[in-house]
Amino acid sequence: MATVILDAGHGGYDNGASFSGRLEKDDTLNLVLAVVDLLEKEGVDVLYTRTEDVYQSPVEKAQLGNDSGADYFISIHRNSSPEPNTYSGIQTLVFRNEGIPALLAENINQELEKTGFVNLGISERPNLAVLRRTTMPAVLVEAGFINTEQDNTLFDLKFPEIAQAIANGILQTIQEAEGEDAEGENMDVEQTERNIYTVETGVFMHYTNAKHLAENMQEDGFDCYIENLGDCYRVRHGNYKDFDKAREEERQLFKMGYEARVVCS
Repeated sequence: MATVILDAGHGGYDNGASFSGRLEKDDTLNLVLAVVDLLEKEGVDVLYTRTEDVYQSPVEKAQLGNDSGADYFISIHRNSSPEPNTYSGIQTLVFRNEGIPALLAENINQELEKTGFVNLGISERPNLAVLRRTTMPAVLVEAGFINTEQDNTLFDLKFPEIAQAIANGILQTIQEAEGEDAEGENMDVEQTERNIYTVETGVFMHYTNAKHLAENMQEDGFDCYIENLGDCYRVRHGNYKDFDKAREEERQLFKMGYEARVVCS
């Protein structure tokens, strides 16, 4: 069974969003602890970034996830808006809306929608450290708006159902991903050899920005190339038939400060 690391957003002196004395850091920790219990009962190995009211920077949270060797990273938050009682619903954020992160986000959103929340969908947020710097599939769940009374009432009245919904979304994703792996093992050698993995370190609208990143990588000893795909320029390193080799190169680039991700080409 897969290993999951759960992150309770904010903590310590970082309260997160607040409303009428309610603090995001408390709601997120309570929800994470409830989800952990449910996952462990299903045989999932679960880790935490925090289990008490302590501060960790987003970069530290991402590094804890990477160091843990977990297969999935799920960060729990509450949303907020400039004016109270303006917006309502749940939303899940991803670095890029594709692959396993997109599947995980979609499954969690659909399960949370069953509890009564409006489903605001998936949003790409490549600027968030817990999504950008994690090396495993990662999502950030916004469990309703903390400054919307309707969402808080639902959060409190259906707290067990909400925790179960997030757990269900995670379990469903693990099962689907493992199913894909099992199918992959049955593919013939010819099909398997078609899979080529590269490590992507940046996507840019302007060629000069891609060129600058590529030059920095070359100075650090990494061979790389620029691919023009659609309206974007993607900086990539290596071509590997072995996924584990690509993953190791991803880790090396990450240690050097690059935002690296393995992609299948």
